[in-house]
Amino acid sequence: MPYWLKKQLEKAYYEKNRYEIVMLNQCWYAYLKRNAQQAL
Repeated sequence: MPYWLKKQLEKAYYEKNRYEIVMLNQCWYAYLKRNAQQAL
């Protein structure tokens, strides 16, 4: 996980910003899915 994403997630959890947590998680899993498809 990139450093910048970790920091944003930490901030979102600290602030209990549910919208940002969901959005960042969706971005992370979309990134993983895209990279997994490229590796095949």
